[in-house]
Amino acid sequence: MSQSGSTPGARPARRAARWERYRVTHPFSAKDQAGLWGAIVGVVALAVLLGWALDMKGGVVIVAAVPFIVSWYENRRTAFQFDAAGVRFGAVPLPWSDITEFVVATPEGGTHALIGARLRPGAALPAGGPVPAHDPDMPAPIHVAVLRAKFDLRKMVTKARVYAPSHLRIVVADPSGERLAT
Repeated sequence: MSQSGSTPGARPARRAARWERYRVTHPFSAKDQAGLWGAIVGVVALAVLLGWALDMKGGVVIVAAVPFIVSWYENRRTAFQFDAAGVRFGAVPLPWSDITEFVVATPEGGTHALIGARLRPGAALPAGGPVPAHDPDMPAPIHVAVLRAKFDLRKMVTKARVYAPSHLRIVVADPSGERLAT
């Protein structure tokens, strides 16, 4: 299927092609790893129990459950992501139509970079979504903090040219002001 005539941001998100997104993750945490291994052990135990009690093939349960476990774990670790479908700040999804700019702030001497979004007039954040407290270094209403080592501004700009609508800008905010990311 050729998409040479399509506009950026108009292509459908295809889950099969995992590289067709920009994603920044939280570092590995002991709690998340314990949850992952607990889920794996639980599924294997369920497979053994069903195999014994129902004379069912336990491998079917394991094969059916693995995609759900992997998806849950990826969602727990994702700090910021965008693809053709939209943007996600932690657990808060936003459609492309609500965003006008990405704002990137790298506080002086800090270990974290802040990635935020400015919303179009009239757009609101989804109700019930966890929104971090306001950070004086971030001029946008929604943001996430990510390790600087996990963040690549050049890669973000490149991926935004592919997936983001053409009106979206990426600006870098620092104490001297804001400048357009190149």
